[in-house]
Amino acid sequence: MSASTLPRMRRGLITAVAAVFVAAAALIAVMIPKPASAASLTQITNFGDNPSNIEMYLYVPDNVDPEPAMVLGIHWCGGDANAFYTGTEWARLADQYGFVVVYPSVTRSSKCWDVASAASLSGTGSDSVGIKSMMDWTINEYNVDTGRIFSTGISSGAMMTNVMLGVYPEVFEAGAAFSGVPYTCFRTDNGSEWNSQCSQGQINRTPQQWGDEVRTANPGYSGPWPRMQTWHGTNDDVLFYQNFQEQIDQWTNVNGTDQTPDFSDTPQTNWNRTRYGGTGAQAQVEAISLQGVGHNLMANGMAAKALEFFGIDTDVDPTSPTTGPTDPTTTPTGGPANACSAVIKVVSTWNSGWQANVDVTAGAAAITGWTLKWTWPSGQTISSSWNAGVTSSGSSVTAEDVGWNGSVAAGQTRTSSWGFIGTGAAATPAVTCTPA
Repeated sequence: MSASTLPRMRRGLITAVAAVFVAAAALIAVMIPKPASAASLTQITNFGDNPSNIEMYLYVPDNVDPEPAMVLGIHWCGGDANAFYTGTEWARLADQYGFVVVYPSVTRSSKCWDVASAASLSGTGSDSVGIKSMMDWTINEYNVDTGRIFSTGISSGAMMTNVMLGVYPEVFEAGAAFSGVPYTCFRTDNGSEWNSQCSQGQINRTPQQWGDEVRTANPGYSGPWPRMQTWHGTNDDVLFYQNFQEQIDQWTNVNGTDQTPDFSDTPQTNWNRTRYGGTGAQAQVEAISLQGVGHNLMANGMAAKALEFFGIDTDVDPTSPTTGPTDPTTTPTGGPANACSAVIKVVSTWNSGWQANVDVTAGAAAITGWTLKWTWPSGQTISSSWNAGVTSSGSSVTAEDVGWNGSVAAGQTRTSSWGFIGTGAAATPAVTCTPA
């Protein structure tokens, strides 16, 4: 493959992603009516420092609050402000709840956000600076409640949401990223907009390393840090599903909580929701995995769930769930020294597959690593996995820790040490665990 072929391939991939979202936006624009009011999407010019010449559009509902909340609505690759305005529910929700929506819009040919350059990732130039100027303008013009500023986006917009919260944590209360990647995951040093390693889920860092990316970008800042809600389809073939767990790792670490869910439920069929650092609707991190779903996450009701996570009342879900976590950390007793055990736990199933998490338990002595082996009973396979090195030979499977998740204290269980997507009928074969 020649060097000249690679840019064409990247451009082709970006064009394909854009085409997918243009089609999705056109369909949903028909499904979601425009707000029935005199308010309209308005372009704002001369809003401040704007290094990459992006555009600002603003929606202010007729019944805007005296001190409104503000939501950034950031479009996907190939989209623009008008597509996000007409193709999502945010303007209609603004009419209901009196907040303002800022719709940034890319002007570069790809219509993708700069989530790769050092300037944008540091807040010293490019798109992050222009979006921040839009926010400052709106805060001053509409007396925005600075304790209620939020960001949301889809695909490239979800990546930009991660960037905005990573660069300006002191500004945001929370974000909601639909099909995104962690802050700095898409970083490149050759001017490219596209990072194939990240998009394909090949960048696997520890929670501490991901958290350090945010902390290093904000020297001297000690919090509070933004809360994050992340959504991802298990069949995402544009920004692979592994990026879902990497975002969980980053924002749980930034917010000082571990990666063991405090609460889990299924709010809708094939939706697996987990909460970290709390059990209520405004937990530090909330993650929604959509089984059997691809890259386009624009279904009705999702924005309302994000709004509830933000803390702007929508009455769509109780804020204090009455049920506890379904997969708590356990504290077994006994067990042989220098040994370990593991259990496969199916967390959800759908027509074409299933998802499982794997718990690893140390015996009477701590372990610093593990190797797991098992044999499938009926031809099952693993189509994707995260936080483990997995190899298969026929029906036999071997999985090894990836370093940070290998240590388990004596007599303790590392819940959801790693996980995978399986094909065939869901199964929980006996697992052999060998400590490092």
